[in-house]
Amino acid sequence: MKWFFIDESITDGERRQGPYSIDEIHEFVNQGKITDSTLVWHSGESDWKTWKEASQALETKESEKTGANPTEDELLKSTIDALEQIVKENKLRVIRFPGFFTRAFAFLVDNLILGIFGGISLYIIACLGLVELDAVQQAAATYMNDPLSAESMNKLLETPGISTFISVWSVIQTVYFIAFHATLSATPGKKLVHIHVETVGGERLNWLSSTARYLCSLLTQFSLALYGLGYLIVCIDPKRRALHDWIARTYVVYDEPVKKKDAGDKEIQ
Repeated sequence: MKWFFIDESITDGERRQGPYSIDEIHEFVNQGKITDSTLVWHSGESDWKTWKEASQALETKESEKTGANPTEDELLKSTIDALEQIVKENKLRVIRFPGFFTRAFAFLVDNLILGIFGGISLYIIACLGLVELDAVQQAAATYMNDPLSAESMNKLLETPGISTFISVWSVIQTVYFIAFHATLSATPGKKLVHIHVETVGGERLNWLSSTARYLCSLLTQFSLALYGLGYLIVCIDPKRRALHDWIARTYVVYDEPVKKKDAGDKEIQ
C-alpha cells in the first residue's frame, strides 16, 4: 500500500509527498511531521483524509487485506484528481513570492506617482505664498550637486516654506500607502506587476494592519543609511520579505497561484 501526505510546512512548490510505506508514515507521525490534521491518501481510497481519520480506519481494518495495488498510471491519476478536489475546496494553495527587482519596480512606480502629487502640492503651496519656488529650486540644485554635504542639506531645510511642503508631502505619502493597502491590498505600482500584500495568515490587510506595516516601512527607509539592508534582505529571504514585512508579519505575493499541467492537460493550482 502506497501512502502520500500533504506537507503543510512547504509554502512554495509541490506539497504532495510520497509514496511511502505505512511504516515510514508512522515514523513521520513519531517525528511530528504528520499530525492528526495532516491530509493523507493511500491506494484504494477515493479521497484525501486527515491522518486521524485514516489511522482510525486502519485500526478497525487491521486484519483486512487491501487487495491488489493499482498501476502507476492509476495511482498518478487518483492523486491528481484528489489534489484538484482539494484545490476546489480551497484547502491547498501554492504561493509565489516576488523577488527584489519586481518589488523595486513597483516601488519606483509608486514614487513616480507620489512625485506628481508632490509637484502639484508644491505648486499650490507656492500659489498661496507659503514657499518661494525659486529659492526651493536653488536649494534643491545645490543639494543634488552634493547630497552628502551637511551644509547643502541644512540650506535646503532652511529654505522658507520648505517645512510646510515636507509636512504636506509626508501626509500625502502616508495616506497613499495606508489607504491603498487597506482597501485594495496593493498600491498602483503593485497592481501593475500583479502582486499584493497579505498577512502571514493569508488575510487581506485592514486599516490597522496597513497602518502598522507603513510605520514599520519607515524603519526600512531609514536603513538606506546602512546601504539599504532593510530592502536587500529580500534577496536572501526564502519568502522575499523586507524588514517591515518581518516586523509587521506580512507577505508580498503574486495575485495568481502557480498553474501546472499534467499529461492530460488538466490544470491544477
